[in-house]
Amino acid sequence: MNIKQIAKAAGVSVATVSRVMNHPETVAPATREKIERVMKEKGYKPNWFAQGLNFNRTKTIGLLIPHMLNSSLMEIAGGVEEVARNKGYITFMCNLENDEAMEKEYISQLITRRVDGIILMFSAMDDLYLERVRREKIPLVSIGRHKEMPEMNSVFADCRASAAEMAAHLIEVGHRSIAFLWGNDPESEAREMLIGYRNVLKASGVPVNERLILKTENSIEGGYISTKKLIAEELPDAIFATSDEMAYGAMDALKDSGLRIPDDVAVVGFGNNRMSNLVEPKLTTVELPFRKMGIYGARVLFDLIDGEDAGDREIILRARMKVRRSCGHKERIGEMF
Repeated sequence: MNIKQIAKAAGVSVATVSRVMNHPETVAPATREKIERVMKEKGYKPNWFAQGLNFNRTKTIGLLIPHMLNSSLMEIAGGVEEVARNKGYITFMCNLENDEAMEKEYISQLITRRVDGIILMFSAMDDLYLERVRREKIPLVSIGRHKEMPEMNSVFADCRASAAEMAAHLIEVGHRSIAFLWGNDPESEAREMLIGYRNVLKASGVPVNERLILKTENSIEGGYISTKKLIAEELPDAIFATSDEMAYGAMDALKDSGLRIPDDVAVVGFGNNRMSNLVEPKLTTVELPFRKMGIYGARVLFDLIDGEDAGDREIILRARMKVRRSCGHKERIGEMF
């Protein structure tokens, strides 16, 4: 059974069958389902390797994920995989475990396997190594800001503006001594949040206390250890963590020290992890459009794969604040979310 026989059995052209196999999203659903049904009934399995030779494509993309245990990053991966699947592509998901050497090794492997495109997720890889990908003419997209190649096609959330909104909210609620815990991964986004935090405090006439700004590991443990340090040295009115995981750690440290949230110290996070509406008290945070970031990033990549000029595209997505009890806001406008 070959593609001509499938086309004849389905009553369509060979070109239509080819589009179903290579660009299914361009075929009307009813026609696509009819052709796929015929292929299944006839037991036809396309020779993807041969197709790759004909079209100079492997129908695969690579997705480099900093750590698969991070549920937020897996939401992004789900968005990428959804678009890839609809395009008839297989996604190689590479778990980096926050190891730059491993990231370079995976890049080499993906180049060797001749993937049609690569998506980097919150990568800190150096410019020189990424040039190798460009020399191989493999389309490349970054989800999250890339500090080495700001001109790269990228999709990211406006973390600076979102952090500024959160800091302004804490000041509006009445907090003046606001600690800032910022994670080392992803560092570019955390630095943007730090800028937003500083700008708002200065604009509001609130002194920026450098002793309350702590860089730490982006984890529950990192938030716990940093908060214990704050408790021992200088207790703030509020703690702003650049991830929900760090905020959970901060909350645990405060509770272990007999302090009440938000009565003694308010706590806010960033990301709107699924647990943020379940912890007690419910966590005020910023909801990032993780799945949408993956979908948009994949769409840009496939534009490049299909030869469309993305023009060093930069897509900036908006985030929104979720006001819950942990910040001390009496009305808790967003607690329903």
